[in-house]
Amino acid sequence: MTFRAWTLGLGSCVVLIFLNTFFTYRTQPLTISGILAQILVLPAGRFMAAVLPDREVRLLGGRLGSFNLNPGPFNVKEHVIITIFANCGVSYGGGDAYSIGAITVMKAYYKQTLSFVLALLIVLTTQILGYGWAGMLRRYLVDPAEMWWPSNLAQVSLFRALHEKEDGEKSRGPSRMRFFLIVFFASFAYYALPGYLLPILTFFSWACWVWPHSITAQQVGSGYHGLGIGAFTLDWAGISAYHGSPLVAPWASIANTAVGFVMFIYIIVPLCYWQFNTFDARRFPIFSNQLFTAAGQKYDTTKVLTKDFDLNVAAYDSYGKLYLSPLFAISIGSGFLRFTSTIVHVLLFHGSDMWKQSRSAMNAVKLDVHAKLMQRYKQVPQWWFLVLLLGSVVVSLLMAFVWKEEVQLPWWGMLFAFALAFVVTLPIGVIQATTNQQPGYDIIAQFMIGYALPGKPIANLLFKIYGRISTVHALSFLADLKLGHYMKIPPRCMYTAQLVGTVVAGVVNLAVAWWMLDNIENICDVEALHPDSPWTCPKYRVTFDASVIWGLIGPGRLFGRHGLYRNLVWLFVVGAVLPVPVWLLSRAFPEKKWIALINIPVISYGFAGMPPATPTNIATWLVTGTIFNYFVFRYRKGWWQKYNYVLSAALDAGTAFMGVLIFFALQNAHHELKWWGTEVDHCPLASCPTAPGIVVKGCPVF
Repeated sequence: MTFRAWTLGLGSCVVLIFLNTFFTYRTQPLTISGILAQILVLPAGRFMAAVLPDREVRLLGGRLGSFNLNPGPFNVKEHVIITIFANCGVSYGGGDAYSIGAITVMKAYYKQTLSFVLALLIVLTTQILGYGWAGMLRRYLVDPAEMWWPSNLAQVSLFRALHEKEDGEKSRGPSRMRFFLIVFFASFAYYALPGYLLPILTFFSWACWVWPHSITAQQVGSGYHGLGIGAFTLDWAGISAYHGSPLVAPWASIANTAVGFVMFIYIIVPLCYWQFNTFDARRFPIFSNQLFTAAGQKYDTTKVLTKDFDLNVAAYDSYGKLYLSPLFAISIGSGFLRFTSTIVHVLLFHGSDMWKQSRSAMNAVKLDVHAKLMQRYKQVPQWWFLVLLLGSVVVSLLMAFVWKEEVQLPWWGMLFAFALAFVVTLPIGVIQATTNQQPGYDIIAQFMIGYALPGKPIANLLFKIYGRISTVHALSFLADLKLGHYMKIPPRCMYTAQLVGTVVAGVVNLAVAWWMLDNIENICDVEALHPDSPWTCPKYRVTFDASVIWGLIGPGRLFGRHGLYRNLVWLFVVGAVLPVPVWLLSRAFPEKKWIALINIPVISYGFAGMPPATPTNIATWLVTGTIFNYFVFRYRKGWWQKYNYVLSAALDAGTAFMGVLIFFALQNAHHELKWWGTEVDHCPLASCPTAPGIVVKGCPVF
């Protein structure tokens, strides 16, 4: 790799992970994608190529090798390597330590005393463990042509726009680069409205204006605290916040997600709330990420927590049971269905292919053009990845002994987490590589360890990041490996860039989070913060809630034989059964290709992420994806092929640049606006319960 690739790659990685860590604690989190670095490093790389001397630099007189400061013109392969570094600093990429969520909950919510060394080991072991899984699964999820990773196409398209010259005589319309710049500046300017001047555009809930005194209308129409029916967002950050850009999702995936979303939001939740009062639903808001008592008040976990962060059973019995909002409860149930349906779907539809690949040597497998070209390069031995995997396992097990009280998770719990990740990474990877959707199993991981170690919330958090989040990291690394596959990057360069970028990003990620947790007063404490404070941490509030539900209280009390939510467990069985008739029909009628496109895990993904996502986030994502990947693709296919992915990249980049500018120029200096357009949603009654006798501040009593 060149000096330019190292310098610009590490620099972009550090900047991105700093910004993404900083923004993730805000009430409206902002994800700054690697596309920003992809755009900015091009002029920087060309500038370095123009001004640096063509000089050989020897390290320690050549004993450690040498490199050339300027080996020639800045090329696309250097650009890709820099982007791989940058992707390690993206909030949904391999470098974002999801383990920071666990550390934040431990420090900010449970007020646990935690050493920086332990926190750093947690961050690095979970990330490198994921990289080990990725290396072991390259044969199944990178090399086959069927594993095409749709999300990579936007970046490949942007590389083409930045480096390839178009034939002006044959090409109609502006070049890709010109189109990118037009949309980029338009998106940059527009985001000043939802990002600062007119935040009401983030969720436009017109039903609340029409019926300002109706609880039901606001429950139905609120974009923030209701079902969001009729509400919409004109904010690209809101559209792409939770499922990524809808422009890069295949139409079949969008259609499947839409089916699940409509069933969930427009049929199941309304019936459970208004018709059947399922789980005492009307005692609570229809949609909330908070935890409640039977009286509809917020659940105070400090009343049932011991000084060792275990459940005080006597205090729990005295204080009372924990309750969830109806949408939150059903969303958890959908996670049960999603887990079993993913495993069964992949076994039925892809099991034969995976079995053939596991039995065949790679040189006997039919290779596509990309795989054939990649054979020219020196490959990364499998044992390189195996060393990383085993090293992470050993260090993690040592943590379970050395920091036994802080971690709470015993050695056998660590091994259980590794086994779970080993089993599920491949089937979930198949889904993501073909549909651009990643069915989560966070709930299942926490459900399992919650039964094995009830009353231990910290152990539950740690099990989740080793048993589930290591898979998230693995899939992010695999997506980047496929990008390198498409762009013909030498595998050993990819290995170096990903590994170094991961370690650097992990250290910076933790350092920034640690500083913020120690220096921003009352961060994440909504009750103690000023009402206008941006540091409410909604993402980590959900992580905390999950640790209470599955770790502190435990699934036995909520989902066991006498638990209020016990019937949701049947969705495990439902999820295992539903893919079977679809598979049988696809075998019986092979000429009807649409049957095989019915994907039960992706249908259940229509339920996913709520909370912290809102129904309006998902609904607008579906509408936008349908417009571009169905109507535009069908009726303006030439335009779609040329501009669709470039449009996605430009919208991401323009929005993110303006978001950074607004924060540092205005919000960080406390230049906040106060007027009607800054009051998001205008639906104060959407969070009110409707059961008789429940008294909540600001709500009418029935």
